[in-house]
Amino acid sequence: MKKFWLIPVMAFMTLTAAGSAMAQAQAPDALVKQTVSEVMAAAKTDPNIQRGDLNSITKLIETKIMPHADFAKTTQLATGPAWRNATPQQREQLTTEFKKLLLYTYAGAIAQIRDQQVEYKPFRAQPGDTDVAVNTSVLNNGQPIELDYRLYKTASGEWKLYDLNVLGAWLIQTYKTQFSEKINQSGVDGLIKFLTERNKQLSGGK
Repeated sequence: MKKFWLIPVMAFMTLTAAGSAMAQAQAPDALVKQTVSEVMAAAKTDPNIQRGDLNSITKLIETKIMPHADFAKTTQLATGPAWRNATPQQREQLTTEFKKLLLYTYAGAIAQIRDQQVEYKPFRAQPGDTDVAVNTSVLNNGQPIELDYRLYKTASGEWKLYDLNVLGAWLIQTYKTQFSEKINQSGVDGLIKFLTERNKQLSGGK
């Protein structure tokens, strides 16, 4: 999974919305712009986050990110065809461990958010579109990093983010390949075991 771990933390930190009512009222590009500002401000001003305190980072992620990103959809698409035959318990375990993986992977990087600058590219969407991409570029240590965010519109009119692209690598496709290998080797339970063991390693600083 090393390839995905190298994706900059900016992408992970913007998997969120400003709130359900705001999400329904805003266009996807406006939603992303506001969210980036709010989340980065929190990361820059909280000394506990800057020290890398896992509890503080977890709280930020759980309150700002997870409620407004459709992680079940992300996990389903990354798991591929095996999701259809997975039990409700297996689906829940996969989603939970996938969340933990990103939390542990990016805890240290979140603490390093300081003065990154974000450029928002022209937003192109047609009236009635229910699946769109918001394209940005992040200047990180003088180097531009291309980031694209994919969102879909729910039946209630809320926009949810479920995938992201960094330098040509889509999150779902990257994990889909890796998850497929594990499932082919040892089934869905094998994938769950792998993710659980990897999360234990990351929680121990390995």
